[in-house]
Amino acid sequence: MNHQTLLDRILKAVDAQAYLPFADAVEGPARDAMALIEAELRRPDFDVTATRALAHDLFKRGRIDSVMLHSALHVIAASPRVQDWEEAARQIGEQEVAALRVGGPNLEGHLASVDRHRGVLAFLMGQYEVALDYFSRAFERQRNAGNLANVLAALLRLGEEREARELLDQVRSAFPADLVKRIDEMIGLDPDLALLR
Repeated sequence: MNHQTLLDRILKAVDAQAYLPFADAVEGPARDAMALIEAELRRPDFDVTATRALAHDLFKRGRIDSVMLHSALHVIAASPRVQDWEEAARQIGEQEVAALRVGGPNLEGHLASVDRHRGVLAFLMGQYEVALDYFSRAFERQRNAGNLANVLAALLRLGEEREARELLDQVRSAFPADLVKRIDEMIGLDPDLALLR
């Protein structure tokens, strides 16, 4: 058996398991609405058309804004059971335009989401160097556990375990306890971070 084929199959399974959650990155009342979309993505009988309709309905009812609508549509398109890379990329562009139009105090967080989605698309397509660049940008804009976990996952996929451990050690010594606790929880659950356990 071709070892590369086997590795690719394993990595695909890991990516599918590690793909969610995304609602954790959302602040405030929209978090519950985004969690509804996430729950649909997890269903064994996931229906892409119905889940996209749910996202549009939540937007129409004012439960999510245009930035989150395009974020959700990207997540649906890039999900392991859809893998529509062109649509995922299109939604990233739409999300960025929406973020720039909305502006305001949440602009950096919205742009971090755009960077994170670009990184996810690159990661899922096997472009780990590109993913690392986007994940690093997202973490610079928004220092949260999810963005840091993405940076660590990209480093590990690039075979940079020592660098990932050094970064994790720095974070554990310098960042707030709640962020450190959350990243440790993610390391315990996320198969992409298993080497750091």
